[in-house]
Amino acid sequence: MMRVMNTEALRRSAETGEAHYWSRSRQCLWHKGATSGLIQKAVELRTGDDQDAIWLRVEIVGLATCHVGYRSCFYRAVPIGAPDVPRLTFTESEKLFDPAVIYGDMPNPTQL
Repeated sequence: MMRVMNTEALRRSAETGEAHYWSRSRQCLWHKGATSGLIQKAVELRTGDDQDAIWLRVEIVGLATCHVGYRSCFYRAVPIGAPDVPRLTFTESEKLFDPAVIYGDMPNPTQL
């Protein structure tokens, strides 16, 4: 998944060994898994040569990491070399959990 980190999120991720991000919609720090229990344990943290991007390799604690129930947020693929407008194909066949059970009646789990 792709998320935003500010200085505090980066510091907390490095200190705790668990992924923290900056929520642009809420304008606050977000500990991934605090609500759902689907925590991301930091395995490796790297920065790009310009130091303007972070690459965080994580181990998923729990069933999945995607808020819609799939193991990964990248569960759809775009065919390469397809003529016209390509149709997305699913790379995962079933959801691993029901988002309504995990998140309850939260208005929009994409903002977590």
